[in-house]
Amino acid sequence: MIPAHPLALTAARALDERHQRALTRYYVAAGAGGIAVGVHTTQFQIRDPKHALLAPVLALAAETAGERLRADPRAFALIAGVCGETKQALAEARLAHDLGYHAALVSLGALHDASEERLLGHCREIGEVLPLFGFYLQPAVGGRVLRYEFWRGFAEIPQVVAIKIAPFNRYQTLDVLRAVADSGRTDISLYTGNDDQILLDLLTPFPPLGESDRAPRIVGGLLGQWAVWTHRAVEMLEEIRAARDMMSLDAAWLARAAALTDANGALFDVRHAFAGCIAGLHEILRRRRLLAGNWCLDPNESLSPGQLDEIDRVLRAYPELTDDAFVAANIDAWLR
Repeated sequence: MIPAHPLALTAARALDERHQRALTRYYVAAGAGGIAVGVHTTQFQIRDPKHALLAPVLALAAETAGERLRADPRAFALIAGVCGETKQALAEARLAHDLGYHAALVSLGALHDASEERLLGHCREIGEVLPLFGFYLQPAVGGRVLRYEFWRGFAEIPQVVAIKIAPFNRYQTLDVLRAVADSGRTDISLYTGNDDQILLDLLTPFPPLGESDRAPRIVGGLLGQWAVWTHRAVEMLEEIRAARDMMSLDAAWLARAAALTDANGALFDVRHAFAGCIAGLHEILRRRRLLAGNWCLDPNESLSPGQLDEIDRVLRAYPELTDDAFVAANIDAWLR
């Protein structure tokens, strides 16, 4: 259960360290299994020299999580988003390694026209610095279609520890599952990033696929959606695991899955091709005092027309998805 960590800003669009720390404390206290920092939800513009926020934000998250975990030691993954052409990606991976991060979530967006063999070479080089967390990003927001053959080759890289599957496409999701199964690797953890199918990905007992008789399983998620309502999401994941292990799933889970997809559509601004997705998450966090405002680094990036009404609608419709009481009981301590 890994939230994609947002970026806390002041009204002047500078780093708000107090609220940034509060967010990290929230995720640790909520029971998350880790955090992903320097990813889309953190805003890719942190790498722009005029902001120069990548190193400070990565360091702040690692330091704050470490403080909390010293008092409550448990497994907690620090995942760093790594972007750009190979030279840039390697520099970012080395920075994350030096700050104590455990794996690199590799974005291939900058290599959009590269051959799959070049992509694999790019990943192998990063794997020499940090363990690899693969990322299948949907084409609608800058990703590309990656064939079964790519994922089969990726799974054969020894440093691969996990893959985030987020093509928003069932056929392409199955390609990744089949490729990992066919590779014979049993030590690669599969995570959903399919915001339109979060619970269904977690609930589904996939059959054996391809050449293997081993049934693959999506064990968790690395999601911007889980940057909000995190405590409740942890509870739901635990409930799903118990029900799935007992093979006692019922139709009520399908209703919950539809509710979460509807809520995600409002927060991520699906009506406007995800233009307000970060601002939508910020708005939820702002209402619970975890952020001072819903500002983004780009002044033009804000809530879309009608998005606020949609957010209000899903909050009224699905109060059971939120963890408002948990946040209210702890927010003052997190903001200290």
